Amino acid sequence: MGTPLEEWVEEQARLTQPERIYWCDGSEEEAHRLIEIGLKEEKLCGRPVFHELNQKLWPNSYLHRSHPTDVARTEHLTFVCHPDRETAGPTNNWMDPKEAKELLTNLTKGCMKGRTMYVLPYMMGHPNSPYARACVQLTDSVYVAVSMRIMTRMGKQALERIGNSEDFVRGLHSIGDLDPNRRFIMHFPDENLVWSIGSGYGGNALLGKKCFSLRIASWLGYHQGWLAEHMIIIGIEAPEGDITYIAAAFPSACGKTNLAMLESPLTGYKVWTLGDDIAWLNIGHDGRLYAINPETGFFGVAPGTSEKTNPNMMRTLKAGTFYPTLFTNTALNVETNEPWWDGLTETVPSRLLDWQGRPWDLSFGEKAAHPNSRFTVSIYQCPTLSPEFDNPKGVPISAIIFGARRSATVPLVYESFNWQHGVFIGASMASETTPAAVHQVGVLRRDPMAMLPFCGYNMADYFRHWLEMGRRMPNPPKIFFVNWFRKDESGEFLWLGFSENMRVLKWIVERVKGKVGSREIPVGFVPHLEDLDLEGLKIPNGHLEKLFAVNYDEWQTELEDIRKFFEQFGDRLPTELWQEYHALKKRLERLVRCSM
Repeated sequence: MGTPLEEWVEEQARLTQPERIYWCDGSEEEAHRLIEIGLKEEKLCGRPVFHELNQKLWPNSYLHRSHPTDVARTEHLTFVCHPDRETAGPTNNWMDPKEAKELLTNLTKGCMKGRTMYVLPYMMGHPNSPYARACVQLTDSVYVAVSMRIMTRMGKQALERIGNSEDFVRGLHSIGDLDPNRRFIMHFPDENLVWSIGSGYGGNALLGKKCFSLRIASWLGYHQGWLAEHMIIIGIEAPEGDITYIAAAFPSACGKTNLAMLESPLTGYKVWTLGDDIAWLNIGHDGRLYAINPETGFFGVAPGTSEKTNPNMMRTLKAGTFYPTLFTNTALNVETNEPWWDGLTETVPSRLLDWQGRPWDLSFGEKAAHPNSRFTVSIYQCPTLSPEFDNPKGVPISAIIFGARRSATVPLVYESFNWQHGVFIGASMASETTPAAVHQVGVLRRDPMAMLPFCGYNMADYFRHWLEMGRRMPNPPKIFFVNWFRKDESGEFLWLGFSENMRVLKWIVERVKGKVGSREIPVGFVPHLEDLDLEGLKIPNGHLEKLFAVNYDEWQTELEDIRKFFEQFGDRLPTELWQEYHALKKRLERLVRCSM
């Protein structure tokens, strides 16, 4: 008899029938070997898995092209398999666990014939952290194996942590035949199991990412008294040297990574990066909220990333350490053998292959790089990486920011009245959709705490868990909302965005420290305009006022949409959220009466 892990691997091998089984150790030598396999041996869609890029300009970098139908998270094929539908809630796809396993077993039988099964033992979180979790993923994709080494702490430490225990998160993945009709991503929260077939795309195939670190981990946190959140973690260093740590939630492609690696235009201020996507939040012995980033890499959106928008990410991508950097579904500049995407350069290269490897020109009417093309790169290459990144205890969080892409209605920044009101703000937030998931782009979608696609259980219970977390903290973090994307009547952005967002972060830090006041509007506390550091900016007359304007009619529409969203949870929705809803409604009505 072997260990529980060895027995589980053998059981899955009997089902999937791989030609060989390879246990990854996470070493540098192994990484080179896996890249070579992807360059010369393993094929996808009839071509090598990896294409070697210009090593002088992009050291240790490789291009990967996925199947044309496999370019984003497939939320409609993603299921949370609790024993009953009510526990999954109305915002998750649900399937009975027994039915789901029968379906997956039939799809998975023999799916690895002729292929290698890679056994990937990995840690989510620093191995010495009490908050870390040991995991194992099985996959038949060398792209996934290389990506998981970048994104997690993969290797012997995870095996040592597991030992003879059964306490590890299991992930079974196969690209299958890449048929969209035979593609499913199934989560079994009570078993700490994720089972994925038919996709090689990041969020569907890198099972430590959204699948475990959010969907499964959120369920663990609900029962164990912590939060798994779709949040960046940053430290803001002031001129006097003290650092304020902030966690911030944004839907995908709303500027999370840019904010996490922001280069401050304000003298004496610096942003330290701890994570751009996932935060696990635990209450420490001192009653404060502490955050760790369980990942070790960035899986970022390429389009729009440039020296102008995110110079620190460009430095990260070109650092070329012993971790490889992968580009997925970008275009290829044929003349220089470089990756290319919209926004990377001011001019479009004359000779491009598109994201599917076809010759491309402007007359095609389609983007050369896929709108959701990605890069996978080690966080240890980041020039702004916080010295506290590997601190097993995490960092103390003083403020939580919720943010979204809203062209109207929502102010540039406002602070909640208290924790309960802040939970309402997060629970009711909505954002205009982007290409990061398979759905229509530009539609307003309710996305509570940026967790709609990632919460592994009923969101009504999730909101209640947030409220309870606040009650357990003597001095919970202040909660804010930001919106960099508000536009004027002609469709122009009212705020400069990008690095200038530091000016809003500065106000948030000063609010946390009690250094500046605020004024109250119906939705929360906003800055006195003189308290926003706007030195050196040329902002047209009237733009600042528009950034903080509250339009009654727009907010009436907002309230109606929030009401419809909340009602789907029935009596399970915490009464505290309805209290905040009606309080907001009254404040807006009072605003109208005062203006008459």
